[in-house]
Order: sequence, then C-alpha cells, then structure tokens
Amino acid sequence: MAGRKSGSSLNQSFERVGVIERKGYRIVKYRYEIVPGFNSVALLYEPDQLTPNMPAVLNVNGHGPGGKAVEHKQKRCINQARHGMLALSLEWIGFGELASAENAHNNIGLLDLAGANGEGLFYLAMRRGLDFLYNDPRVDRKRIAMTGLSGGGWQTMLLSTLDERIGPSIPVAGFSSLTTAVEHPEYAGDAEQNAPDMRSIADYAQLMTLRVPRPTLLIYNSMDDCCFRAGVVKQGVYDDLRPFYTAAHHPDNLQWYQNDDPGTHNYQLDSRLQSYRFLKNQFHLQTSAEEEPDTDAEVLSEEDLIVGLPKDNLTIVSLAGKMAEQIHHNRIQPSEMDKARGSLRSITRFKTVDVTHAWPISASHEKGIESRGYRFEFSNGLSATGVLVQSSIGSAGKTAILISDKGHLSLAVEAGNLLSRGYRVLLLDPILFGDSIPGTPERPNLSSAAQMLNTVGERPLGIEAAQIAGVAQWLSDSNTDGSPSPGAAKPAAPYSGQKMEILTRGPRSEVVALVAAALEPNHFSSFGAEEGIHSLSELFNGKFSYAESPELACLDLYRVFDLNQLIDLAAPTTINFYEGSQTPIFWR
Repeated sequence: MAGRKSGSSLNQSFERVGVIERKGYRIVKYRYEIVPGFNSVALLYEPDQLTPNMPAVLNVNGHGPGGKAVEHKQKRCINQARHGMLALSLEWIGFGELASAENAHNNIGLLDLAGANGEGLFYLAMRRGLDFLYNDPRVDRKRIAMTGLSGGGWQTMLLSTLDERIGPSIPVAGFSSLTTAVEHPEYAGDAEQNAPDMRSIADYAQLMTLRVPRPTLLIYNSMDDCCFRAGVVKQGVYDDLRPFYTAAHHPDNLQWYQNDDPGTHNYQLDSRLQSYRFLKNQFHLQTSAEEEPDTDAEVLSEEDLIVGLPKDNLTIVSLAGKMAEQIHHNRIQPSEMDKARGSLRSITRFKTVDVTHAWPISASHEKGIESRGYRFEFSNGLSATGVLVQSSIGSAGKTAILISDKGHLSLAVEAGNLLSRGYRVLLLDPILFGDSIPGTPERPNLSSAAQMLNTVGERPLGIEAAQIAGVAQWLSDSNTDGSPSPGAAKPAAPYSGQKMEILTRGPRSEVVALVAAALEPNHFSSFGAEEGIHSLSELFNGKFSYAESPELACLDLYRVFDLNQLIDLAAPTTINFYEGSQTPIFWR
C-alpha cells in the first residue's frame, strides 16, 4: 500500500466528459483510471463564482445503492459548492456505475491470492481523487478536507490518516477499534477493511494518532442499525485518542458528535449541518453553515449523473485474472524442497501445534460401531472438533482423516465405506469448518473471523493446516481415550508411528489438507480429494467465494504455488483426485 504522498501530476488521467449547469453551481463529469484498464468516475461540484485558493472537499461514499448519486451525498456536495468549496464526489468500487457481482468487495481476495494486496486498489481509487484536487490550480493546498459515511467513513479515516495533504477530516460511522471489531463480529465489514497484516502493524485507533494535531470530527449514530453504534465504539475511537491531542496542545482539534435524529445509519441533515459548521470554522469561510432551503429540489436522478465507463472496463475479478495469467509455476525439484517448504510456511504463517488436551465429549457403542466425539485443544489456544468412529468387530490397522467443506456430517457415506473395510475414521472439523465455525448456526461468523485472523498477521489457511497435522500426530501418539490426568503415566499408543490417510470433499478442505501434507509429509500416507479443483487458477474463473472459502484468499499463495507444487512437496504421499463423491459400497 502506498503511504504519504506530496502530490503528482496525475490530473491528465482525469477526462472531462460533460457538465450540468445548476443554480449557483455546476457539476462537471469526469472519468479517470485507477490502474491501467480499470476506470472509475467522479463528479466535481463547482461554485458559480470561482476564486483563487479555494478550499476543497473529497467526498466518498459507502455501501449502498445509488453510489455517488445517493441523496445525502448529493446534498452535501451541492451545499459545499454553494458555500464556496470545490466538492469532488468519487464513485466507489462495487456501487453506482461500478456495481457488478465481479466488483463485490470480498473479491479482492483474488488479488491477494495473485500477490497484490487488494486493499491497494481501494486506496489508489481514492488517492487519485486527492491527487486531482491537490493539482487543481484553483485549490488552496492547505485547505483540503475529506468526508464520507460508512465505507466512506472508513475511506476517510484511512486516506486522511496516511496522507498529510488532507487537513480536516469528518469520518461518519465508518470504523471501530480492533477490540470492538473482535467483540462485535458484525462490525468487521468487508475484506478491504481488514487487509492482510494491517492491524498487526497498527489498529485504526493507533493510525488515527497520526492525524494529531490535524482537526478531526467523528460523527457516530446513537441507534445505528448497521454498525459502529456510538455508545459501543466511542471508547476505542475517541476517548483513547483524546490524550494525544491534549499532549499536542490541541485538545479541541478532536471532536465527537452523536447523531440522535434520526440516530440510525445516516448522513442526513443533522450530521450534514455539523459538517458544514466544522468546515466553516476550519476553512475560515464567511458563508452560511446552513443548508440551502431548495436542496431537496436540486437532487438529480442516478441516470442524470451517469458519466459512462468503457464496455471493456476491468473489474476486480478480471483484474485479478489478468494478473494470474502472468504467473507461471515450475515443478519443484528435490534439491529445492526445503527452500520451497520454508516459503510455504512463510506465506501461510504455518506454525506447528500439538493437541494439548483431547476432551471426549460424547461416546456411543451401537451395532458394532464405537464412536467418540472430541474437542481438541491445541498449544496455540485454539480448538477443533471431531468424531472418531471404528468397528468393534475387526480392524485393518489403518486410520483415515475425513474433512469436508460442508462439515463432518456430510461425510457419512465415505466414513461408512472405510468402516466396512476395517478403518478407524476421524471426521474432523478444523477451525472455521462445520461445528468449529465461530458464532451460531443461524449467524455463523466464518468470514469475519477469517478477516480478523488475517488482519492481525495470521493466515486461516496455515492455522487450519497446522490443526490437521497436529491431529494426525495425536492419532498416531495417543490411545484415543482422551488426555491423561496431570502427572499420570502416558498410556501406550496402539497406532504409534502410523501415517494417516486423508480424504477431503470440496476445494477448501482440499487446499488446506494439501498444505498440511506439503509441510508435514511424514504424517500422511495418502491424500484423496473429492469435488475439488485441479489448480488454484480455477478460482479466478468464477469458482471463488470469500464468504464460503476465506482461507483460499491467502496473500501471495498463487504467486508462488499452485496445487502441483503442493503435490511435489507432499511426496511421497500418494495423491488421488476424484471427480464425484462416493456412493455406499459395503454397508446399508
């Protein structure tokens, strides 16, 4: 991600497309390029009377229909222009003219996978707008502000923190501290708000201290029906920051306003008036801070404000696909194995874990089948669940671990077939799978939990793979009666030293298990994948869903490895791919 920038001559990338004359102001339509082939649009609201050294405001919008044409955004841009400011309104990726399924925000996981941190695309989109204002000869470079609601509030916080060209900043209901996000998973937001490693470097609360002593007005809503309710977030985004402004001898430069009318997730009149008054004071304007009485009548339709984009304009998905097409993988030679495993460990942040306690939480013995349910606690404090089943009639002395994208209950047929052949079978749900997904069945927190792990420097893929390897070691070392009491002698392990067979269903479990086998090949004898993929490149062709497969959005993974390279590292493990799922063979 780019950091602070003093400005550059990028205005030539803004193409003037048209103008709409209005009462007391005009709207100039622009098209601009974020990265080659990926264009966006913007509207510049100009006062009728242009003067030298004008203040300017960068306006960004958040999640919601209408994009740049959303009513409350139009109204504040109109009034900013009528109050003597240049108001630049940017479209946001995924909304308005950029609305498409391929621009859904969580698709940036594909950019991560291909080796480009997807948040950078969002950052560049808004920084291009700031560059445009900064290089406009009519703009007073010392008087540039930024504001937006929700995702626009997040953009405002991020850009105005990292780029010192922005003075006054007014983020509205746009972000919370990491502590609040962990305590309230519903506040996590989309993937761009939790970029890989970002909060391992600095949480948003710490980032905000970089604004000291620049003037900041935080607006939150008392009864927010979306996210970031004022009373929940205030400690982390305001109270914790006040001492820094006080220490800089500018305590009044950090202001807090709680909107009660209507108090929901909004940037309506009450909050807009607060923003006008704040900007008037900071920019030393001699104009009114009230909203013009005819503002409602000035709002235009979404169609009126269309700028127009090229028919072949890139999307997040197609941009990621273009990047992926440039990536080529060579098979890993025996002399390169150790180096390649080190690279895979680094990319997936894989850290070996042990089962420190296996809790038998259920047990049954019926129709010749013994079953035990476990909660596995690992040495890193995380846990997983599993059900171990085996026949009491006879044993083939082999063990298989079964994992499914849909959870262990979907593997009854595979388990039955293996039991009929005398196997003992562990149906495993690693963390973020099946019963081990945080939250409730009605409201699972798969996506938000993965984002929180990702942004604090972990990788869900590496954590899940380590759990599989740890459980494989436990199955080999333990007698499966549960963990012994502290101080008790460790009982004999009848399967000591045994290598495990592993079978997966679906691309999530396939890739996770392949990473486990690639990094700990001594634990496994064979690997089989049902309903999987043959290459990570397939994810760039419509098979990827962050909400369903967040661990596959692993930064840099495809840039360095594809499945063939993981298979090379898993040697001598036998690898098999099955096109469909199994049908019952030996049991009824």
